[in-house]
Amino acid sequence: MGSLDRSKKRIQLWKKALVHFALCFVIGFFTGFAPPSAASLFSIGAAERPPVVVVVPAAPLAAAGQVVEPAGSTGNRSLSEISRSVPVPADNDVDPPPPREAAAVAPSPRERLLILVTTTRRDDRFRGAFLRRLAHTLRLVPPPLLWIVVQASEDAGATAAMLRNTGVMYRHLTFKENFTDPEAEADHQRNVALSHVEYHRLTGIIHFATASNVYDLQFFEEIRHIEVFGIWPVAMVSTNRKRVVVDGPVCNSSKVQGWILEELNNDNKLLLGSTDKNHKPPKINISGFAFNSSILWDPERWGRPTSLPDTSQDSIKFVHEVILEDETKLKGIPADCSRIMVWHLNMPSVLTLPFHSPNQGRR
Repeated sequence: MGSLDRSKKRIQLWKKALVHFALCFVIGFFTGFAPPSAASLFSIGAAERPPVVVVVPAAPLAAAGQVVEPAGSTGNRSLSEISRSVPVPADNDVDPPPPREAAAVAPSPRERLLILVTTTRRDDRFRGAFLRRLAHTLRLVPPPLLWIVVQASEDAGATAAMLRNTGVMYRHLTFKENFTDPEAEADHQRNVALSHVEYHRLTGIIHFATASNVYDLQFFEEIRHIEVFGIWPVAMVSTNRKRVVVDGPVCNSSKVQGWILEELNNDNKLLLGSTDKNHKPPKINISGFAFNSSILWDPERWGRPTSLPDTSQDSIKFVHEVILEDETKLKGIPADCSRIMVWHLNMPSVLTLPFHSPNQGRR
């Protein structure tokens, strides 16, 4: 009886194995006839995964610290969509610079990449609010557009989380240096951004978009038509002094005729005399110009020598010098510079609430 029971169990095990084998064979046989589009069903889950923040070196330069950007995010398009950009590597190795290739066919003005650089301040209490407001503005600008935000590394966490939800293609650059002079820190951040653009050969129109700026959306379409340098008047609004000062060029059919720094009258009109125009300002408003990024790595194309002192680590100084040395290369925006399209808001470090009285706490 014992041997008979053991033989029955063996027969049952063989039957189960044959049934499993037959089922697997049938499933595999019919799966082979399935259309290729069925593979998309398995990729849906991967597309809905939350974005992963990857920190990689931005460039092998001392000025460019790190890049904080999402990998595989659906809300922000990858920089791989931009020509001559470098995708994020899997590890933290420094990616090599792209090869110097022959110049491709120039895109039409509507297809030109806009590269907007925004610097931040450590002690700015309104930094998050201004960045979010500027992000809402940039979402309305037709692509292609790349927003570069530069920030101190210790403050990058909260900003990175906010940038991932803006829906704007961006790169978040960080640095570790400490500064006591706000102007020196701002110039350093601009050099970090320009070094990143030069290293990755991001061809487009660069504009330094201060977070507190207010823009006319037509402005972004205007600057896409810049060939070398573009310049325009900026209205500086002061909340403390309650006045508006116009800083920028005076143009005649897109040609710069002079420079002004004048206050608007009560009718919001700017009345200029022959003595009000200056020949050349000591420094141009950082929000009042844009330029073709290729001048950073191909200056000979725009009539500049290749070897210039103090330009390897101070690109913003180089840009200012190029703009001021030859006004014939500047293009006024709009055609006669008669329209204000950029407003810069000077916010005080401390705001006094209108309903707050210093005597209220003594009651």
